Amino acid sequence: MHLTIYIVRYKVKDEFSGARYGNVPVIMQATTQTPRTPKAFHAVPFPQFNLAGGDTVPEKKAILVVGAGDATGGAIARRFAHEGYVACVTRRDVDKLAPLVEQIRAEGGEAHAFGCDARKEEETVAMIERIERDIGQLEVAVFNIGANVNFPILETTSRVYFKVWEMACFAGFLMGREAARVMVPRQRGSIFFTGATASTRGREGMSAFSGAKHALRALAQSMARELGPKNLHVAHLIIDAAIDTAFIRDNFPDRYATRTQDGIVNPEHIADTYWMLHQQPRDAWTHELDLRPWIEHW
Repeated sequence: MHLTIYIVRYKVKDEFSGARYGNVPVIMQATTQTPRTPKAFHAVPFPQFNLAGGDTVPEKKAILVVGAGDATGGAIARRFAHEGYVACVTRRDVDKLAPLVEQIRAEGGEAHAFGCDARKEEETVAMIERIERDIGQLEVAVFNIGANVNFPILETTSRVYFKVWEMACFAGFLMGREAARVMVPRQRGSIFFTGATASTRGREGMSAFSGAKHALRALAQSMARELGPKNLHVAHLIIDAAIDTAFIRDNFPDRYATRTQDGIVNPEHIADTYWMLHQQPRDAWTHELDLRPWIEHW
């Protein structure tokens, strides 16, 4: 297994401390072929780089998962790749996408990883243009960025509130708009937004996160009403549960212990729901649904 990494442009900052992490985004492609030794490596502007080496790329169906973490986002990418879709995955720390890309490839799928600051309009535009030009037709776009923070209102700075909104709502607007831009002319496609309990109610300490998630839900409703008549399925999924992740295991051991009784959500089961939504006939589309384990108090 070989992993080819191409470094291109942009820098990322920590959302709250402002610390720089380094140069991204990069594009990764896992392959089982032995790579040719290049005569020279030249960095090129992101929109101009061509994975196909100038050859015509076959028309493939692609899914974009913005916020492809180790749990829900990664599971969605794998589920659609299993169905023959090219998985295009993004994450701020692009190095962490390598295992996901390799796993999809090992299972017989195709995957490309993008380091993209989803809050930056030019990066989101360039990424989707790149997918359309060099990889395949974007059929499904999933926005899965969380940005869950907890601050008492008197300790919530304007910087925190704005950054959470940027990540959890504005980035979703950018992805949704640009996905619609390429889907509307084809009169087909699905755009899905991952919500949370905070999408429908606020609680103490959650003013920033809940405000952003409420806004994302309203965005999804507006897009669904506008794009539904254009044959685009827009849906909002509320994940009202603890998900089977290392974070839950390490920080909430009592809750994680309920895993054997189906007390926390399996990311693969969440991914199955996204696939089900994409397969729905248009005479019975679901716009909003919520997922929770049987023991969840709500």
